[in-house]
Amino acid sequence: MGADGADTSDTAVIRGALLRLRRTTGLPVAFGGLVEAGRPRVRITELTGTRTPALSALAVTSGNGLGGKAVALGRPCAVADYSASRQISHEYDAPVAVEGLRSVLAVPVVVRRRVRGVLYGALRTAQPLGDRMLHAAVEAARDVEQALVAREEARGLLDAARAEPRGGAEAADPAEAGAVRERMREAHAALRALAPRIADPGLRAELLDACGLLAPVRAPGGVRLAPREVDVLACVAAGSTNAAAAERLGLRPETVKSYLRSAMRKLGARTRGEAVVAARRAGVLP
Repeated sequence: MGADGADTSDTAVIRGALLRLRRTTGLPVAFGGLVEAGRPRVRITELTGTRTPALSALAVTSGNGLGGKAVALGRPCAVADYSASRQISHEYDAPVAVEGLRSVLAVPVVVRRRVRGVLYGALRTAQPLGDRMLHAAVEAARDVEQALVAREEARGLLDAARAEPRGGAEAADPAEAGAVRERMREAHAALRALAPRIADPGLRAELLDACGLLAPVRAPGGVRLAPREVDVLACVAAGSTNAAAAERLGLRPETVKSYLRSAMRKLGARTRGEAVVAARRAGVLP
């Protein structure tokens, strides 16, 4: 955790999104941060392209300034000339002027209907920010949202793994144990579906590692499935039809069928159910 209570891995996600935003749009400045725990304000912790420390650690209260307006409304906001705009309040004019920013956009990061942070992009000239830049900022915010959801799912999945009964004298009620395993399997399928859509390779690898912690240790020389074959089997194990698995994974139904047939062949299974059972025995699925 950082000094303000923010998870440093979460702030790293913000940093990566800001760097991609600048790279894809050519915006000279991008900055942002997360909502502080228990407080209606965003702390600016990540900056790229800035020339001064004026914006560093700035606390932006909900409703105040451009970013605070984006937090309060839960939608993107932009101004062509920050200091002269009548659309926002001006509590933060001084640090914005020190940095020399004029045209600014702010996009909230919204996770499960709650604003978790804000991404900003800015120019040092007063001019309208086009739709392309706004769209890129929204896409960057969506990447952050997916990453934060994925981390929450990973934490829940690992908690479930730690809580899973291991048998023997410490075993819990069979019905309770079965419910825990079912929740683990559902979370595993959700993470397998989400991981390929995460742009950050480090986070993607972290999520897949978390998935691996749920499966038993594979026997040497055991069956080896391609990542997408595992993704499809995880969806099937969670009860998805081929069409539902395709939608969840962002694939065509025919592609899902192809991966499923290939996995069944490798596992020596004749049906979808046999494939899931064999995959669990092989340590591929939890």
